[in-house]
Amino acid sequence: MFILLEKAIIGMAFLRLLSGSLEIFAALLILKFNDVEKALVVNSSLALIGPIVLIVTTAIGLFGIAEKISFTKIIWIACGVGCILYGVKSH
Repeated sequence: MFILLEKAIIGMAFLRLLSGSLEIFAALLILKFNDVEKALVVNSSLALIGPIVLIVTTAIGLFGIAEKISFTKIIWIACGVGCILYGVKSH
């Protein structure tokens, strides 16, 4: 009863676990510092990590299904990720 997982699935899950662990660690740092300025610095650092994880995780997924979907659909997905990043970008 071995479950075979695709490499893309393992990579995506690992990145999300790492990202979640960083979020928990950042929350613990904020509690430890007990200072609003330091908490904002920690929180701002997380704002940089989130989009990077989104892009890398999506890229891994796209490489995992690249042979199954057309190049046009890959471009549409990439444009969608770009729109998400543009929409959440702070001015």
